Amino acid sequence: MAAAPLFIDRIDAAVDHVLDTVPGDIVLGIPLGIGKPNPFVNALYRRIKANPARRLRIITALSLEKPVGKSDLEAHFLAPLVDRLFKDYPDLDYVKDLHANTLPPNIQVREFFMKTGDYLGNPAAQQGYISTNYTFVARDMAVQGMNVIAQAVAARGDPGDGGAMRLSLSSNPDVTFEILERYAERGQPLLKVAVINRQMPFMPNGAEVLPSIFDLVITDPAATHTLFGPPNAKVSTPDYAIGLHASSLVADGGTLQIGIGSLGDSIAQALIVRDRHGDEYRRMLETLCPDGTAGREFGRFDRGLYGCSEMFVNGFMRLIEAGIIRREVFADLTLQELLNSGRLADETVTPDTLRALMDAGRVRSPLGPEDLSFLQRFGILRPEVRLDGETLSFGAVHCSADLFDDGSFACITQKMLGPRLRGGISMTGGFFLGPQDFYERLRTMPAHELAKIDMTRIDFINQLYGQGELKRAQRRKARFMNTTMMVTALGAAVSDALDTGEVVSGVGGQYNFVAMAHALPDARLLMMLRATHDNKDGLHSSIVWSYGHVTIPRHLRDIVITEYGAADLRGQPDSEVIQRLIAITDSRFQDDLVKQAKAHGKLPRDYVVPDRYRQNLPQALEDQLRPWAETGLLPEFPFGTELTDDELHIVRALKKLKHATQHPAELATLALRSLWQDREAPPAYLERLGLADAHGFKDLIVRRLFAGNL
Repeated sequence: MAAAPLFIDRIDAAVDHVLDTVPGDIVLGIPLGIGKPNPFVNALYRRIKANPARRLRIITALSLEKPVGKSDLEAHFLAPLVDRLFKDYPDLDYVKDLHANTLPPNIQVREFFMKTGDYLGNPAAQQGYISTNYTFVARDMAVQGMNVIAQAVAARGDPGDGGAMRLSLSSNPDVTFEILERYAERGQPLLKVAVINRQMPFMPNGAEVLPSIFDLVITDPAATHTLFGPPNAKVSTPDYAIGLHASSLVADGGTLQIGIGSLGDSIAQALIVRDRHGDEYRRMLETLCPDGTAGREFGRFDRGLYGCSEMFVNGFMRLIEAGIIRREVFADLTLQELLNSGRLADETVTPDTLRALMDAGRVRSPLGPEDLSFLQRFGILRPEVRLDGETLSFGAVHCSADLFDDGSFACITQKMLGPRLRGGISMTGGFFLGPQDFYERLRTMPAHELAKIDMTRIDFINQLYGQGELKRAQRRKARFMNTTMMVTALGAAVSDALDTGEVVSGVGGQYNFVAMAHALPDARLLMMLRATHDNKDGLHSSIVWSYGHVTIPRHLRDIVITEYGAADLRGQPDSEVIQRLIAITDSRFQDDLVKQAKAHGKLPRDYVVPDRYRQNLPQALEDQLRPWAETGLLPEFPFGTELTDDELHIVRALKKLKHATQHPAELATLALRSLWQDREAPPAYLERLGLADAHGFKDLIVRRLFAGNL
């Protein structure tokens, strides 16, 4: 029996215990995203920061910080919004110091995935980045010499409940179990710290644990705080076009992986429109597909989908609520294969369920203890059924356990069968992140619905090694949807860094899902990107001839999607790959790609871009999808927004103004128009942005420009 953990009710006392228990350098591992115990990490950080004799190395990923404005206007606008949305969420001190380039010399931060774009131009963060696949994180944390692991956990009960207290790793069972196993197998010392945050949703199944897996459990109420909850992003017209293309490649009865943000929301909304508004959905696709809709999927999700994704996001929750994510998978290979083949029609238990398991050799006759355990675990026999020798009993009913005896089989199937298979999982995730209503839904979800969500290990989700046959049976018709920044004309993807070596975000699990898409016989990889990107240097194509850094090599190319279409690249020669990518490139950049491809001998000299691809332009796309935006099928915020109408109005104006400041000609035009029109913004807007009492020349100009953008 594992020793009971030490319960400490004050964070400062827990820090004392950690510093006393680990006398040398502390190498602290903490989960990515919301699984970080921020108050404990801050207390430990401050203590070591104040004591140069001690050293601390933090190993983690995705360290989240409340939004801060990059200008006075943005700062004024964000302040009340952040207070309302993030409430008492405590920022991490090491993140603040890392952004300010003021990390003390006795503290290091090493991340394997960074918030997108946050650390460009930051030497300490760039030098501390660890490039690794998500499935290697547990291994690489050990390589770094980690000797303390700390995690925010959910709890039921209290330490004094006579051993009845339970903990849940909640959002982040992703790497913790593997770390604990690795350290135990090697006999390496590791101080394991759980910090209870009562706001963390209590997730059952693979995330639920006994307190005894930890050495120290911190129960201080000061460790409970609001979870980091990014609000829903606006879904633009290009995002919707990408989502519509992607959704039309999803097979009913299949498996789905999507990500966070506007593209994830666009895919989820498109799947809901496909399921509920089939005729309109088909017309949208016919409008968007110049080559026709052959090979696209239409119709309702009669069997439903199984969600299997390292990140469980709000889009998945909306698909669960829409009844689309509902295909259940089971942790038994034979049972899963019987469902896949149609030998079992659905999850309803009937005499044929038992007969199919007999025919497959999964249960024997007469039934033994292991057979009974299996049948009860999956709800095929009722939990009250007992086995005494070769006799089954259910209340006053008794019969032989010999399934080949017609009378016994009839008795068992008429009196002892359960109503429905149990233990089915329709959503498997490694960690979650979403807006506040997403967390509240998890906290209040009925137990029978929550039981179908399994937060579990990344080494289960992101690869096929280990239980490979079962995973292959569960992940039928998988569609792994990933985003990237750029794609080369030969099919390589640039997702994590620039050609300077500067890291934008990280590899994360992208390569893992790419590899699985090629390893599973009926799976596909959908690599999604917007056709163009805009920065201070102007507008650029996101499909480029070549780039000095790639994340996914071209030999793993599959399906690439932009707002202008889906290019199926699997098994195609280079010339065809280039032509298919040109077909989904913004038309303003097609000629340059053709020129470069011909110059390198990769396209025939007589190749000409077909006319049907020459209208790949933003305005044409807006015109194509406007009718359905106006009907409400493609709303800007399909899953709601926490911003008020006034805040949305201000945001739109600020985005236009920010864009103009990066493009001098546009800024000059905007300034002239603002001076000519002499508009004034509503007083409440000016007050919100700190412009109500503007007197200086710069503030007066900004005030006029802002009003012009309204």
